[in-house]
Amino acid sequence: MFGFPADLVLGRMVPGTALGVLVGDLAYTWLALSLMRRTGRTDVTAMPFGIDTPTLFAMVFGVLGPVKVATGDAQLAWKVGMVATLAIGVVKTALAFGGDWTRRVVPRAALLGSIAGVAILLIAFLPMLKLLREPLVGLVALGVLLLGLFGGVRMPLGLPAAFAAVLAGTLVHWGGAWLTGRVDHAFSVGTPVMAVPWPTLAWLDAVDAALPYLSVALPFALVTIIGGIDNTESAAAAGDEYRARDVLLTEAIATIVAGLCGGVVQNTPYIGHPAYKAMGARAGYTLVTGLVIGVGAAVGVLSILVTLLPEAAVAPILVFIGLEITAQAFLASPSRHGPAVALTFVPVAAAVVLIQLGGVLGALGKTAADLRGDAALTYGTLLVLGNGFILTAVLWGWALVTMIDRRFLMTSAVLAVASLATLVGLVHSPLPGGALFIPWAAGAPRAVALPLAGAYGVLAALCAAASLRRR
Repeated sequence: MFGFPADLVLGRMVPGTALGVLVGDLAYTWLALSLMRRTGRTDVTAMPFGIDTPTLFAMVFGVLGPVKVATGDAQLAWKVGMVATLAIGVVKTALAFGGDWTRRVVPRAALLGSIAGVAILLIAFLPMLKLLREPLVGLVALGVLLLGLFGGVRMPLGLPAAFAAVLAGTLVHWGGAWLTGRVDHAFSVGTPVMAVPWPTLAWLDAVDAALPYLSVALPFALVTIIGGIDNTESAAAAGDEYRARDVLLTEAIATIVAGLCGGVVQNTPYIGHPAYKAMGARAGYTLVTGLVIGVGAAVGVLSILVTLLPEAAVAPILVFIGLEITAQAFLASPSRHGPAVALTFVPVAAAVVLIQLGGVLGALGKTAADLRGDAALTYGTLLVLGNGFILTAVLWGWALVTMIDRRFLMTSAVLAVASLATLVGLVHSPLPGGALFIPWAAGAPRAVALPLAGAYGVLAALCAAASLRRR
């Protein structure tokens, strides 16, 4: 879209980012083996790990693309991306030490509910759209997966259900391509090229140029830290008790390694630990994943895998993960907190609509700036609700849990935090990309931020009054 040279993207950005994945997966394998030794259990499942997808979009459309458009210099844009990635890693390192405290304070319904919303609306819903674009492949693969993992049907030759589902979908896809004579057209890959990532200090001369873009990038450090805490709680609910500090420090260090070696996207624990456990994954799958992604990116064979495996055949695994995580959020939380879990889905729904709407506008050659009247108002409201959706979901779920438990003074404190977060754009930022801002600075979106922050403040006061009245 922005005309970056292929050798820069495939030779430096992708291998550097993949190296971060390799480092994180190796560390999570070691953490799983350590837990296995401590507990004497053999059914320990490692935390899943990879790149953070929301940050990918933010870096492309909020950092790399704008720098390239403004300067015409792809090398400078790459260096700015490295600076932003390194800054995210440093911030995450500092925040990692508060992970275990956060798990003790924030209710499980808020932690699990926030990732359940992501699971069902981003991880399950969006792949379902890809699945239905090729229904003969996608629905067959989904049916095989659900029969094996939910129905308990044994697959031929004892194959794992997920593998059998991908294999079935892939055979249907390429069988159809062969019958219709589309094999040559469908299978086309370039020659793999070696691209080994190595550390570089090229980013040092781009620090000043990167400063204006940190307001877009740094909020995603907080988002992934919250997501990491959520995922640690999810693993604990599934029976694998990891220390949040270790999980978060791993993602921070992996992000720094990626940034130092040319990567431009941060790393994070993935949602899906209970689903991987249900599929039979243990401590070794992260080792294989890290090697395939890390080595595959270095030797240039990932494109072959992407070409061989049709999206519709792989998408059912993501649908299953979404279903499993969503079910866990309700089942592992106290039943009276069910409404709080459901409430956390609302900000995520706004983010999903924004993603889809952005794609529709792009296909029409339009942007959000071209919208007028009610359409512009609706888009602006979606932007406010969707930006910072992970933190918004946690705060809303936490507030409702405390209301249900009649701890109104705590509700007041949570809403006060939401008010302060709104004032600087940590949640409800009306700026594209969810950038942070200082409320008294020139150009700050005060017309949107102040009423929202004021509304949270009024609710905080009402809840404090309710606490006094209850006494």
